[in-house]
This record gives sequence, C-alpha cells and structure tokens, in this order.
Amino acid sequence: MISIWAVATVAMLELYRRKDVYVLFILTVLITLVAGSASFFGDPHIVRYVKEVALLLIWICTLAVTITMGARHIPMEREQRTIFPLLAKPITRSQVILGKFLGCWLACLLALVLFYAFFGAICFFRETEWHFMNYVQAMLLHSAALAVILAMTLFGSIVAAAPSSNTTITLIVCSGILLIGRHLHKLALRMDEPQQTVLTVLYYVIPHLELFDVRDLIIHNWPLIPWHICAVAALYGAAYTAFFLALACWRFQRKSVFI
Repeated sequence: MISIWAVATVAMLELYRRKDVYVLFILTVLITLVAGSASFFGDPHIVRYVKEVALLLIWICTLAVTITMGARHIPMEREQRTIFPLLAKPITRSQVILGKFLGCWLACLLALVLFYAFFGAICFFRETEWHFMNYVQAMLLHSAALAVILAMTLFGSIVAAAPSSNTTITLIVCSGILLIGRHLHKLALRMDEPQQTVLTVLYYVIPHLELFDVRDLIIHNWPLIPWHICAVAALYGAAYTAFFLALACWRFQRKSVFI
C-alpha cells in the first residue's frame, strides 16, 4: 500500500505541474459565470436551462480531462524512460498501475469538487431553493463514473499504440455509452439476427455510465435518490473499475517496457 501511495503522490504532483490544473481553473470560472447569470433572466425555465448547460459543461470537461490524464501516463513513462528506475525499485507492475490510477483519480476528484463547489456556491446565492445533498449525490455518482472511465483509459494506454489513438477511442466509446447506451436494447428489438443478438449482448456487457448521470437532481431540485440505490450504483461502478484495472495489470505484466 505504501508503494501504491508513493506512485499516486508522484502522479498527482506531476499532473499539477502541467497546465491541466490551470485549464480546469479557467473552465471552472467560466462555468461559474454562466451559472451566475441565470438569475438575470428571472424566468425559472431559463434558469433550469442555464443550470443544465453548466452541468453539461462540467461533465464534458471532467470527461476530457480524465481521459487525457489516464491516456498519457504509462506511454509518457516509457517514452521518457522513467519507467526503468521505477520498476528497479521494490515495486510490482500491478502496484504501478494501481498507483497511477489512484493518483489520477484523486486529481480528477479534486477538480470535480472544485467544479461543484463553485457551481453550488453561485446557485446558493442566486436561488431561493437549494438542496445541498442533491449536489453531494450528484458528485459522488459522478466520481464513480470517472473511476470507471479512468480505469478503462489506463487499460487502453497499455494496449493502444499511441496516447492520441487511446484518447480518441476512449472518448468516442464513453460518449457513445452516455448518449445511446440505454437505447441499445430497444434498437436491438427492431433488428434482425445476428445484429439483434450482438446489440443485446453489447447492452448487457458495457458499463452503463448514464446511470451515474443524475444532473436532474440539481436542475429540477428533485427529491434525493434512496441511499441504498446510490450504494448499489457505487458497487456497480467499483466492479467495472476493478475489472478494467485487473485487465490493465494483467496486460502490463506481459508487455515489454522497451520502445
């Protein structure tokens, strides 16, 4: 555990030395300004629309940052040859993968907290009805989705030939799941065999990231989701995260670190 935390700490420091944190800060300010202008219109329907746009931007930004972070770590270590002194220490390859995951996920989690904190603060001062626990549930489920996406990206970084291809493929896959994942089974019922079977199997195999998207809780001030359902969703995300991390560790054990 000490070795994993050491790798995670280095990964976090390395990420914050790059420009990602400054980009995140600027995007957070822009999103906050958009949310803050909502009360200018005075129309509750327009306010909900602006909140929906702001939360959509938060999802897009965190999705992009998570994928780019996870896609470049292992390839960058190999390209700069810093992987060799790292593996020369008393640390296994699986611990390297787990450390990279933990560091990237904590960095993404901190960015996510900043996004929701700025957005929630503006809404608190602009709205007459504000539910703190709605933000907590939305952020917790959002962080579970980012864990799945990050684990998927780390696995892709070991399999793909270049970080750019891994980033593109993962972004397309995750966007496709979020947009049409829930409708695959309905599409399958309208198709002939073998397309129907393929889509049905795909529907039950893919991680349904849309289950973690509960922006409507904040947009419409809906009642809280029962906590036992949130716990089941978190376990669902943890299972897929563990699955992709296990694949990444298995593949990294058999992959040559030489370029």
